[in-house]
Amino acid sequence: MRHRTDHRKLNRTSEHRIAMLRNMVASLFEHGRITTTLPKAKEARRYAERCITYGKKALAATEPAEQLHYRRLAEQALASKDAVKRLVEDVAPKYKERTGGYTRVLKAGFRFGDRSPIAIFELV
Repeated sequence: MRHRTDHRKLNRTSEHRIAMLRNMVASLFEHGRITTTLPKAKEARRYAERCITYGKKALAATEPAEQLHYRRLAEQALASKDAVKRLVEDVAPKYKERTGGYTRVLKAGFRFGDRSPIAIFELV
């Protein structure tokens, strides 16, 4: 039974998994598109959507303290301050009117070495 199973473990320790997903989402904001395995892309989508929401809330906030709060939440979720800067200045304004679904996962075949399903993970 899958009761209360919240996320994919991806055969990694929690520290490794969190670091990997933070780096993947930071790379997504830097490049706009990354190629990875399908389960990793589906799991990273959760982090990316949450980060974009933080960026949107930072833009919409009227008080400087509130803007700083959402920037710091995004910094916790991402691996670098450069990624947070890019998120708030470039990525979040594009999705100002959109209520969700900021990312897309496209299946792209199978990897040659082990036949893992490959996906393209990109911003909409």
